[in-house]
Amino acid sequence: MFPLGSVLLPSVGLPLHVFELRYRALVRDCLAGDREFGVVLIERGSEVGGGDIRSDVGTVATIVEAEQLPDGRWGLLVVGTRRIRVEAWLPDDPYSQAEVAEWTDDPVDERHAELLVDVVARLRRVLGLAAEAGDSSAPATIELSDDPVLAGYQAVAVAPLGALDRQRLLAAASPSARLLDLGALLDDAAEVLELRIAGG
Repeated sequence: MFPLGSVLLPSVGLPLHVFELRYRALVRDCLAGDREFGVVLIERGSEVGGGDIRSDVGTVATIVEAEQLPDGRWGLLVVGTRRIRVEAWLPDDPYSQAEVAEWTDDPVDERHAELLVDVVARLRRVLGLAAEAGDSSAPATIELSDDPVLAGYQAVAVAPLGALDRQRLLAAASPSARLLDLGALLDDAAEVLELRIAGG
């Protein structure tokens, strides 16, 4: 397990710089095996040194690129593949470990397609406002996956949200619940951006 200060979502890529000795060992073990490890959000505390409070919902990361630097650090590119729930944390020996269970999303229901169209429209509006406000963001023309569940995760990934909001959406009870919550958060973000733009 690799606790981080950010949320990894299924189908989304994440670059990682691995410098702690214990996580260098994790990378070596993963590369010698199935190239997978779990990522969870550190809700309180630090990424370095332990003693953190960790979320119990995370994502399996697959290493797609790995480069070891001369001093032993690693540069990784990982992609989130599927959601997991932590059932028990084990001793951090030599690195963070846990017993986990896969937590698949429910099948999409009849309202999901309509919700997705609505959320994508709101997302494009917010990304356009963010650009107008001078924020660094994904382009409003971003294309999402044809898979409706993965498209929802990708929308969460590019929306201007904090880590705790992203974590809440990762842990949503269903794909449609995730979209409903994301829509409300996008409305809040749009309101804030409009006020900023109006205030100059």
